[in-house]
Amino acid sequence: MNRLFAVTEHPVTSVAELNARADRLLPDIGRGAAQRERDRLLPFEAVAQIAKAGLFTTRIPVRHGGSGGSVRDVIALLIRIASVDSNVAQALRPGFGFVEGLLASQADDAEDERARWFERYLQGAVIGNAGWEVGGANGSISARIVRDGEHYRVTGNKYYSTGSLYADWVSAVALDEDDQPVSFILPRQRQGLELLDDFDSMGQRLTASGTTRLNNVQVLAEEIRTRTVEEGKRTIVTPFLQLFLAAVQAGIARNALNDAVAFANEHARPIKHSTATRSVDDPYVELSVGDISARAFTAEAVVLHAADSIDRAWAGGLDPVLVDQAAVDVAQAQYIAAESALKAAELVFDVGGASTTGRAHNLDRHWRNARTVANHNPRHWKAAAVGSWQLKGTPPPTSGLF
Repeated sequence: MNRLFAVTEHPVTSVAELNARADRLLPDIGRGAAQRERDRLLPFEAVAQIAKAGLFTTRIPVRHGGSGGSVRDVIALLIRIASVDSNVAQALRPGFGFVEGLLASQADDAEDERARWFERYLQGAVIGNAGWEVGGANGSISARIVRDGEHYRVTGNKYYSTGSLYADWVSAVALDEDDQPVSFILPRQRQGLELLDDFDSMGQRLTASGTTRLNNVQVLAEEIRTRTVEEGKRTIVTPFLQLFLAAVQAGIARNALNDAVAFANEHARPIKHSTATRSVDDPYVELSVGDISARAFTAEAVVLHAADSIDRAWAGGLDPVLVDQAAVDVAQAQYIAAESALKAAELVFDVGGASTTGRAHNLDRHWRNARTVANHNPRHWKAAAVGSWQLKGTPPPTSGLF
């Protein structure tokens, strides 16, 4: 083991303490969310505060100085973050996913890599992603990495670089001379690494998911990462990354509920022929808020249930049957969470009249955000895969999306 990283000691922070830190952080992050989204103000400070508070270390084992939390602990925390700002929550996906990848790695150098990167997380590092490209089939790679003496050079353009503008390190993939994928991770300030804020989606606008340009960037030999994922074999990291998106949806539904309650109390007026003198007493406003609440409740429940399924797979030694079951459970949670968030975001406008559409309130962001997250992986494929599992026992595809 690399003793440089193994000897550093940190006082272990419990999951309860991390949640207490979140309690202190999230109100401030939430207060600025609507304006940031409306005015395209990237939440650099919010992401930095989350990293400094150690929230990325929830799953890091106690022996490495982390909290040793469960997948459920992480997902519950993410729902809370998304319930105040879904952009911030999704921007954290590469960082949390990287931790899961380290935990699952079976590479020969896995323990050294865990020690090295867990120490960086404990020091507040933020990890971004530059994996996907436009053009060709989903998941295709055209970026190229070639030998350059003892090291490498990489050239190409990436899109959907979630969270990279907020990151200290950027992970990416390119094809080598044999057309084999090579994973590597670069420091944010490396010469030739160019990150653009050009993500033009209608929702989730502040996830920093724009273009990454790799302009003949040097990749040091020690920055190459061993790939251990076998073609046609599912890794437990994939269900986690998919559940992360469902957690964002559950948070959006909760955020829509919070805004509906606030608007009804602070801005709405009863319609002229209503029997109520206050909007909060109008039975149809009560019905609308109750409907939104039920959908937020359902989304959170199914997402946490799927998190438990992933934890069971870990507890069972990542038995392939348990991993497949986790993938199925996550697919179901994604389907319901997306449906719930979209409907909850639509119903917000039923708690008031035309004033609910005012740009100052920016209530439409909930639907735009939910719709954008839902389009990452079309939910109809999720339902069809679950149906095939139920009907014929067919495991979901191993495409990286289940």
